[in-house]
Amino acid sequence: MLRYKNLNNLTGWLIFIVATTVYALTVEPTASFWDCGEFIAVSYKLEVPHPPGAPLFLLLGRMFSFLAADRETVAFWVNMVSVVSSGATIMFLYWSITLLGKKVLKVTRGQETLEQTIWLVGSGIIGAMAYTFSDSFWFSATEAEVYGLSSFFTAFVFWAILKWEHIDSPSGANRWLILIAYMMGLSIGVHLLNLVTIPALGLIYYFHKYKTTTTGIIVTLVISLVLIGLIMVGVIPGLPSLAGSFEIFFVNSLGMPFGSGLIIFSILLLGGLLYGLYYSIRNHKILLNTGLLALTFILIGYASYALVLIRSNYNPPIDENNPETIISFVSYLKREQYGSRPLLYGQYFTANLVDQEQGDPVYEKGKDKYIISDYKLENTYDPKQSTIFPRAYSTQDNHAELYRRWMGLGPNENPGFGDNLSFFFRYQLGHMFMRYFMWNFVGRESDIKDAGWMMPWEGNSGVPELLANNKARNNYFMLPLILGLLGFFFQYRNDVKGFAVVAMLFLLTGIALVVYLNSPPVEPRERDYIYVGAFYAFAIWIGFGVMAIAQFATQFLKTGGMPV
Repeated sequence: MLRYKNLNNLTGWLIFIVATTVYALTVEPTASFWDCGEFIAVSYKLEVPHPPGAPLFLLLGRMFSFLAADRETVAFWVNMVSVVSSGATIMFLYWSITLLGKKVLKVTRGQETLEQTIWLVGSGIIGAMAYTFSDSFWFSATEAEVYGLSSFFTAFVFWAILKWEHIDSPSGANRWLILIAYMMGLSIGVHLLNLVTIPALGLIYYFHKYKTTTTGIIVTLVISLVLIGLIMVGVIPGLPSLAGSFEIFFVNSLGMPFGSGLIIFSILLLGGLLYGLYYSIRNHKILLNTGLLALTFILIGYASYALVLIRSNYNPPIDENNPETIISFVSYLKREQYGSRPLLYGQYFTANLVDQEQGDPVYEKGKDKYIISDYKLENTYDPKQSTIFPRAYSTQDNHAELYRRWMGLGPNENPGFGDNLSFFFRYQLGHMFMRYFMWNFVGRESDIKDAGWMMPWEGNSGVPELLANNKARNNYFMLPLILGLLGFFFQYRNDVKGFAVVAMLFLLTGIALVVYLNSPPVEPRERDYIYVGAFYAFAIWIGFGVMAIAQFATQFLKTGGMPV
C-alpha cells in the first residue's frame, strides 16, 4: 500500500493533469474579448502593453508562441500559458488543503491512519475540483489574461509557507522563505494580487514561531501591512522614482549623458545590498541576512520589468506610453494615465471643484537634458462636500445618475454619509463581490451583463427563452456554498489558527480588495476575475466541508446515533 506522502504527491500530480486537460479542451482557440488580443500580440513580438504591463507574462507567452506551427496558432499557444499555470494552481490548492487538513485532524506527520488518509486525500480532491470548475476561475484559465498565472503564484506562495512550517532545519526553513520572496518578486511582473497574501503568511510565521497573544496577532498584522506598503510604494514605484531623481540630477545639474544617473543609482543599490549581506554574514546576523536575501530575490524577480525599458527603446509597433526613459517608466508603473481613486477621504460625486493647483513637473527627454513639458494638476473640492471613506466619489457626468439610482436619491438630492455607505454595501460589496461569489458557489443566471445568481428552486419555467437557453445558466442548488460553510465552522472548531489564516486570505483577496479598488458605478465588463483569490480560499473550506461530513458519518456509524 502507498504511504500517505507518496499517495498525496501522486494525487496532486494527477489533479494537475485532470485540471490542465479540462482547460486545454476548453481553451479559446484565438483571441477573446478585452485585453486578450493585446496580450497575445505583445507576447508574440515582446512589445509594450498598457500600463503597468506584465513583462513576465509576456516572456512566458513568447516562449509558448515558439510551439506554434504558424501565425494562425500563435493565439492558441499564448492562451496555453493560462491553461498550464491554472492547472498548477489547482495542484497547489490540493496540497494546501491536505497540509491544513492535517492540523484540523491533529495528524502526526508520518503516522497517518488509513481513515485519515482517505479523509485528507478525499477532501483535497473535492476542494480542488470545486475550484477547477468554478465559473470565474475556469473562465480565466482559458484565455491570455494575467489572472491564471497570477493565481498560480498566489497558490504556490500560500502552499510554500504551509510547507515551510514542516521544515525542521533552520537553514532549510530560511531557504524556503527566500524562495517565497523570489516568487513574490516574479509575481510583480504579472499582477500585484499576490502581495495581499502577506498578512496570511505573516500569521503562519507568527503562529509557528511565537506564543499566541492578541497583541502579537495585532503587531503581526500591522507589520504585514507595512511590508505590503513597502513593496507596493517603496519598491515597485519607489526605487524607479528615486532612480529618476538621480537621473535628472546627474543629467540636468551635472551635465552627464542620459542614463548616467540610472547607472550610478543601480551601482549604489547593488553595492548597498552586497555590503549588507557581507556585514550580516561576518557578524552572524541571521535575521538581517535572511531579510536582505529576501529583498534581493524580490528585486531579482522584479527585474523582469527591464523588458519594458529595453523593448520600448526599440520602438516596436505596439509601444503604449513609450516608456523609454526611467522618467516615463515611473509614470507607466504608477498608471498615472488612469488617474486615482480616493480611499480614506475624498469628495462626493456632487462636489464642486473649487481650485486647481500646479503639481509636480512632467519631464521628457530633450536634446541633451530633460525638459519640463507640463505640470500635473491637483484638484481641490469643496470640503463641505467631502467625507471620510468616500465610495460615491466620481464626478464624471455619466456616473451621477447611476449613483443616484443605487442610492435611491432624487435628481436634485445631495448624498449624505448614509447614502455613501448604502452604495458601498449595495453596489460595491453586493453587486461587485457577493454576486460574483454566488455565481461560483450557488448558481449563475446567464452571461448577460449584470446577470444575477440563482436560488435552488429557480428553474427555466416562465423564464424568457434568451435566459433559459443561455449556456452560462447554471444552478448548483447551493451545494458548494453549504459544503464551504460546513468547512468554515469545522476548521474554526478544530484549528482556530489555521482558520484565521484562511479567513485572512479570504478577506484580503475579497472584501479588502473591494475597499481598495473602490469601484465606480459602472464597469465595461464583469470583474469577477479580480476576486478569484477569495474563491480559492472558500474552496479550501469546501474541502473541509467534505471532511466534516466524513467525520459526522463515521461517528454516527460507530455510535449508532448522533455524535456528541
